[in-house]
Amino acid sequence: MEVRLMAIRKSSISGVPKGQTADRPASPSIGDVFYNGTNGVLEIYTSQGWFPAIAQSPSAPSSVVATNQPSGRAYNNGQASIAFTKTANGGAPTSYTVTSSPGSYTATDSSSPITITGLQSSTQYTYTVTATNNYGTSSASSASSGVTATTVPQAPTIGSVTASSAQVSVSFTAGATGGSAVTSYTVTSSPGNITASGASSPITVTGLTNGTAYTFTVTATNANGTSAASSASSSVTPANTFTLDFLVVAGGGGGGNRSYRGPGGGGAGGYRTSYGTSGRNSSAEAQFTAAKSNNYTVTVGAGSTGPGGSTGNNSVFATITSSGGGFGGYGGDGGTGGSGGGGVGGNASGCAGGAGTANQGYGGGQGSYSSAGGGGGGGAGAVGGGSTSASAAGAGGAGIASSITGTSVTRAGGGGGAGSGEGAGGTGGGAPGKESGPYTSAQNGAANTGGGGGGCKQDPGTTYGFGGSGIVVLRWPTASGTITIGAGLTGSTSTSGSDTIATITAGTGNVSWA
Repeated sequence: MEVRLMAIRKSSISGVPKGQTADRPASPSIGDVFYNGTNGVLEIYTSQGWFPAIAQSPSAPSSVVATNQPSGRAYNNGQASIAFTKTANGGAPTSYTVTSSPGSYTATDSSSPITITGLQSSTQYTYTVTATNNYGTSSASSASSGVTATTVPQAPTIGSVTASSAQVSVSFTAGATGGSAVTSYTVTSSPGNITASGASSPITVTGLTNGTAYTFTVTATNANGTSAASSASSSVTPANTFTLDFLVVAGGGGGGNRSYRGPGGGGAGGYRTSYGTSGRNSSAEAQFTAAKSNNYTVTVGAGSTGPGGSTGNNSVFATITSSGGGFGGYGGDGGTGGSGGGGVGGNASGCAGGAGTANQGYGGGQGSYSSAGGGGGGGAGAVGGGSTSASAAGAGGAGIASSITGTSVTRAGGGGGAGSGEGAGGTGGGAPGKESGPYTSAQNGAANTGGGGGGCKQDPGTTYGFGGSGIVVLRWPTASGTITIGAGLTGSTSTSGSDTIATITAGTGNVSWA
């Protein structure tokens, strides 16, 4: 500590009041002097109180107490108030400086208390204080007790936004709490400033206008206030939507025809549904979400009607397409499709059945050597049967039953092969094979089942079984809306319990709901 004695004239000392500390004047004015016998020094009264009338740096302050001041403070901009007691043993201070630990954040002012800002949220700090005048700076005070800085929360991070009719579901990831528990999150729309609050993600915002594009932000609130807003979400547009079940079955493949070899049966049309078991015995697909403002394309695939061994036609609802059934073999392997056609016999090892499509149908059966050996077409629920001897053609693979219409109906059976014998048609509209005799409709797959056509061994080899036409069935809660089946489509509606069912049996066109 630097000490400089002030030059004092004797004449100025005479008449100076003196005594113990308790004898100081009760109402001193700035500049008054007093000889303090307790401390043995001449003192002068300043704006900060009595101090020794000698040139020296201040003494360290004492009794440092920190108080957190969290209200409304932004995340990672905490604030504390530091109170302390000045010590009059040294020179009169002109300023005081508070320093945090950790972080070494500082603030300077001329008196107690001093506010310090910029503190990190959820961090505990202690504080020391120094005093400064023209002659130097004191040593640091003893540290305060630890105090945790708290603020408003950190802004959340917005995630996905899922729209439905007049509302959206907004997901987000919470940020740091700011040192105080988050009490709620609030989602706000743009445009409209429509809000919704909740305790966690996701939060549903209702009251939106269908057809209007919105973005959304999220804020978090705790006892100290509300965070900054998150970045805006991507744009979404609510629509008047509902979910429905579907069954989409494609047209069946035609059976093969040959007078001197065993032709294969046609494969069943592809079978896709959200209502029960789907094709190839796979799990039900997800329901379809439809918007009342949209038109959706429907095509009911026709069965094969081309010359011997041709593929059935696809059926479509919106984004869901089922593949036409593969043709029955008539000069080689069976054709691929929703379900594969059966192979033809007639060479040293016979011909392979065609492959089916994943989650739609199975492959066709193998043909055998000899004119009797056509393989059966694949079905939605089973592979086509292989020909094992000159006297046995392969049977068509079985279809799958569905009660989407309210009644259980089996569809998408494969057609039977032909040769010296006649392979049975698969359950679900598959036609049996035809060994000889005049052409009859029994060789055709059943209409609106997607059944495969039967193989036909008949001179002069120009007769064959057609594939059955497909079908599209839609089922939804009656309260969700009323369907319009557009021009170009043949269809009807019925009810089952609280649901409405639309059964569309032919054509191409649009459907919509109101």
